[in-house]
Amino acid sequence: MIPPDYPSLPTPAPSVDVVLPCLDEAAALPWVLARIPDGWRALVVDNGSTDGSPDVARSLGATVVTEPRRGFGAACHAGLLASDADVVCFCDCDASLDPGLLTPFVQDVAAGRADLVLGRRRPQGRGAFPVHARAGNLALAGMLRRRTGLRLHDLGPLRAARRTSLLALDLADRRSGYPLQMVVRAADAGWRIEERPVPYRPRTGKSKVTGTWRGTWQAVRDMRAVLAEKPLPALRSHGEAASR
Repeated sequence: MIPPDYPSLPTPAPSVDVVLPCLDEAAALPWVLARIPDGWRALVVDNGSTDGSPDVARSLGATVVTEPRRGFGAACHAGLLASDADVVCFCDCDASLDPGLLTPFVQDVAAGRADLVLGRRRPQGRGAFPVHARAGNLALAGMLRRRTGLRLHDLGPLRAARRTSLLALDLADRRSGYPLQMVVRAADAGWRIEERPVPYRPRTGKSKVTGTWRGTWQAVRDMRAVLAEKPLPALRSHGEAASR
């Protein structure tokens, strides 16, 4: 007897958290949080704000996570640890990037087309991507290519991956090297890493890192230390298994 045909059930949408590292971004938060896709949770990680950012975030419906240790990586990782979603996204909290642009990133990760999706920033308007920041980014992209073979163009903060996979990378940097360490260890583990172009607006307020040459090259120095790391044995073996 031939069994009847039953319509296949739709695959449930993944749960999604957006980690937003925050240091004095009260002016930008309304614009950013208004663009979080419906059904996703915004995790605003306060990293020592003095301008009332946590109160603004809560008033707009975001979940606030407190990370007293200063550092971009410390804030990002606190958000990752606070998440319980299937997919975790990261986005700057300064209104330079629209978190709504993460929707196709999440779709690619959920469908298994990519393990890590990164936003390649395309400047929109004067001051969106200062010359010194672009120079530092290009230098790091070149060093990353020599270290991993990845031909990426940007190491920007807009990204998405599965939470459990990110935790398995055992990320240790708590400063400016965190985003790069994520990419390096993902490459060592054999992840499929994709780039998508995204518009990049002038930020609201002054940058804590790339607003000056000194800040930019301090970040580059942090990232050079990440690139000098040897692949972790567990990640190397995982990557070898993935390639077979």
